[in-house]
Amino acid sequence: MIRRTADDGKTRYTAMFRDPYGRTRSAGTFATEREAGRAADRQEDAVAQGTWIDPTAGRITFEEYAVKVWLPSRHLEVTTRAGYQSYLRNHFVPYFGHMRVARILPTTVQAWVTHALEHGLSPRSIAKYHVMLHSVFARAARDRMIAYNPCENTELPKVVLKKTRILTPTEFESVVAAMPARFHALLLTDIETGLRWGELVALRPRHIDFLRGTITIEETIVEVSKKDSPTGQRMIVKPYPKNDQTRILHVSQDLLDTLADRIAALGLGRDDLLFPSREVAHGQPLSRGTFNTRFWRPAVTKAGIDFPVRMHDLRHAHASWLLAGGADLKSVMERMGHAQIMTTQKYLHTLPDADIKALAAFQIIRRRGDA
Repeated sequence: MIRRTADDGKTRYTAMFRDPYGRTRSAGTFATEREAGRAADRQEDAVAQGTWIDPTAGRITFEEYAVKVWLPSRHLEVTTRAGYQSYLRNHFVPYFGHMRVARILPTTVQAWVTHALEHGLSPRSIAKYHVMLHSVFARAARDRMIAYNPCENTELPKVVLKKTRILTPTEFESVVAAMPARFHALLLTDIETGLRWGELVALRPRHIDFLRGTITIEETIVEVSKKDSPTGQRMIVKPYPKNDQTRILHVSQDLLDTLADRIAALGLGRDDLLFPSREVAHGQPLSRGTFNTRFWRPAVTKAGIDFPVRMHDLRHAHASWLLAGGADLKSVMERMGHAQIMTTQKYLHTLPDADIKALAAFQIIRRRGDA
């Protein structure tokens, strides 16, 4: 407790306490010793209970905290970190950057949602970005910079789920026919394995076991912008696939023969990429953006497909065809490398005739009951 005499001759009392780091702090100045004592006791109780908030810590701006404290402290995959850097640069720093962290309220976050929606962000994107924003403020709350997370209970725009349209086998064949011959093996591999793009373009001859008829998924190649790359390179090879789980997939003899012919024709070594950017041995990784723009989209248009189809949708088609053909959910989950079976379940009824087949099965059982 500090006793002071002010210029007007009146005595004032400054309440003092020790913060969690042992530093002496002021809890304010009061007209009576009793008031000062109570204020000091309140702060000491908050320190003891672990609920004390440093009033000076929240003065840091959102940009300073998110960019210089929160992001560097996160242990993230390359693509996740690059995505967060992009979200901060394009969506959060322009809006929140100059604001003090402690001054950002639930109404401030709600105003950002309205602003983002008015400027063309989809409800799905807003929901995704809000998850990251929530994480920034959750860390600030843990650091005792703010008393609560202003992202709690934000009203987000409704995300309307659209029914997924999956390529049929006939439609897939038409896309393959419209694609340059050099990519036929790539498409056939993807539809039979359901690999993610990074896993597909990371395949090498050493990953194929021609005797056992399997392909091992143990690497992936991620593509990030140079400004967000930790190495300055756009293509980064990771020695493990998504979810950190190596997978071994059985494939058909037809696909094995196709890949064997490709390896022989290009003279590929065991560590060369199977699907490089140029049809040569020791080639560089194939860019997803280049492939989509120059080859995939023109082929989809040429094939007469009348709904949006991405290269990634071959992965969805693989899962849907497996389930439509009678494969069990657990096996498909493991083949796809899904972390949760709920992710696999969404492919149960995605083929155009799934509902017709379901009705036919219902009618068969019903007729048995009438017999």
